[in-house]
Amino acid sequence: MKIVIIGGTGLIGSKTVERLRKKGHDVLPASPNTGVDTITGKGVAEALAGAEVVIDLANSPSFEDKAVLEFFQTSGRNLLKAAAAAGVKHHIALSIVGMERLQGSGYMRAKMAQEQLIKASGIPYTIVHSTQFHEFMAGIAQAGTSGQTTHLSPAYIQPIASDDVADVMAEVALAAPVNGTIEIGGPEKIRLTDIATRLFKATNDPRQVVSDPHAQYFGVELEDNSLVTGANARLGRIRFDDWLTLQPPQKKTA
Repeated sequence: MKIVIIGGTGLIGSKTVERLRKKGHDVLPASPNTGVDTITGKGVAEALAGAEVVIDLANSPSFEDKAVLEFFQTSGRNLLKAAAAAGVKHHIALSIVGMERLQGSGYMRAKMAQEQLIKASGIPYTIVHSTQFHEFMAGIAQAGTSGQTTHLSPAYIQPIASDDVADVMAEVALAAPVNGTIEIGGPEKIRLTDIATRLFKATNDPRQVVSDPHAQYFGVELEDNSLVTGANARLGRIRFDDWLTLQPPQKKTA
C-alpha cells in the first residue's frame, strides 16, 4: 500500500521509510526538500493522493512558544484536510511521553494542540508517545550548559534509540488504528544527570555536570517521573551505554 511519511527524510523518518520499503510498500518520504510543505500546503494533496496511511513526523524549526504553536496547528490542519480529501485510512503521529504533564512548556502545549486536531479530525488515528531519543541526549546536555558547567535536573529519563522508534513506527503503520495513544520508551530509567555524565565520559568532554532540581527542561522544571513511561509501554531493546559504544568518535561540545 502507499504510505506517506511527513518528515520522511529526518532521523526517524528515513529509518521508517527503509523498514517499510523492505516489506514491499510504496513509501513516499515527504518534506520541503522533496517539494511537500505542510505549512504552505504546497504539494501535500498531490503527495497524499492514493495513500492509505500517513505518518506525521514533522517538527518545528523554532521552539519559541508562538512559533512552535503556529507550526503544529498550521501543519496539522493542512495535513489533516488533505488526508480527509484523499480518503486516508490511518493517520499516525509521533509525540512525547509526559507531554500532558509538562504544559508549562510552549513546545509541549503545541504538541497537545497537534494531538487535539488529530483526535477531532474524524480520521482513524494512532498517536505514539515516545521518550527522548539517545541521539538527542547531547542536545539536552548542551541546553543546560554554561561555560564548562552543565546544570541538569536529576529527574529520571528513559532514552530510546531511534532504531527502536522506527521499528515501532513501521509496525504501527501496518496495524489497525487504535484511535488512541500508545507509549514507547527505552529499556532503562536513568537520571538525566547520569546520562550526561556517561555521555561526557564516552566523548572525553571536559564539562562538569551539576545536579539542579530547578534546572529547566525546555521551559519547565521536571519531577522524578515527568519523562518516563507508564506500566503498559512498549520498551526498546538498545540500552544507552550499548548505543554509545557504537557511535563514531565525536568532537568535544563545549
